[in-house]
Amino acid sequence: MTIESVIGILLLLFSFILILFYRNKARRNETNLRIKKNTPKTPIHFKEINFLNEINDPIILLDKYKTINYINKEGIKKFGNQALGKHIASIIRVPDLLQSIDLCLANKTNEIVDIEINIPLFQFFKASIIYNKNKDLQYDESVVLFLKDITEIIKAQRFRSDFIANASHELKTPLVSIKGFLETISGPAKDDKKAQEEFIPIILQQANRMENLINDLLSLSRIELEEHLQPQDKVNLKEIFQSVEDIHQNKLKEFEFKNNLTEDIYVKGDYEGLLKVFSNLIDNSIKYSENNKIIEINHREIKGKLLGIAYEIIVSDRGIGIHKDKINRVTERFFRVDPFKSSQRGGTGLGLSIVKHEINKHRGVFEIESDLGMGTKSIVYLPKYD
Repeated sequence: MTIESVIGILLLLFSFILILFYRNKARRNETNLRIKKNTPKTPIHFKEINFLNEINDPIILLDKYKTINYINKEGIKKFGNQALGKHIASIIRVPDLLQSIDLCLANKTNEIVDIEINIPLFQFFKASIIYNKNKDLQYDESVVLFLKDITEIIKAQRFRSDFIANASHELKTPLVSIKGFLETISGPAKDDKKAQEEFIPIILQQANRMENLINDLLSLSRIELEEHLQPQDKVNLKEIFQSVEDIHQNKLKEFEFKNNLTEDIYVKGDYEGLLKVFSNLIDNSIKYSENNKIIEINHREIKGKLLGIAYEIIVSDRGIGIHKDKINRVTERFFRVDPFKSSQRGGTGLGLSIVKHEINKHRGVFEIESDLGMGTKSIVYLPKYD
């Protein structure tokens, strides 16, 4: 066989291979085109609409079955990554919202409804439910759900009325006392130095009580107003308790105080808020400990109580304790286990309510273990700073 014959055979084989290659490529392209043609459109191209992620309110796309097909960054932040692909009712359980979505789909009209949800704290939204007529956004009927956060507006309205009602009620008693003593020393006892020496300290005491009450009311209202905003700072609890000791150093001299939190441990939170929490707890232990004047601080790292790793901080005393039947009520506004003892010790009835709401704001948990004559354990769980 000559060289020319061999070259001819190789060229023939090469041509045959090229024909097979291009034929198979054409078949693959045809198959892909058929698959693409028969596959329904998906909202994947929503990822290209970056401006939706710049909006500071949740935006959600639902199909006609009310399944979440798209959610922007703010929506993920509020409802979590698990929201995508789930029914809207598994994320927002509000009957009025679900009914409005049904009306929107049935009538092909837009709806607006105010909703209140708990994720995990109460938040208020004005929900705009928009029927989607743009078929490029979804292969079938769909709804765009726009949630405008109006929590601060609603809470400001509620707390303003609550503050006025609470303040007027609680300030009435010390105000009546002050007025009565002033009328006495400016009238019948205006020349009675002994009566003046007796009444003026009481007037000052009642004035201080009013000042403390107003400060606590303002503090509580401020916390509740911002309760839906979780603090994100890195806070060292060791520094918190050092500051708490400095605040109460004179009173703690009378106690056997054991602070076992001697290492740096960091939680996600707000320094001033947590200082207020633990200062209130130590102050309660001081006020309601009589014979067994022991106060102890302990802590440990714990899993399973909060999402992720948390720290458990325990403030324990051996004071008069709380009856088990009343433990669930001690964090209510102005609830006092013993009103007489509370007033004698200068309590406003707001301390533990402030603690509870501040811990809620931190996405933590607050628990109390106590019984009459057995002392009290105040347990705070806070998220560890990653």
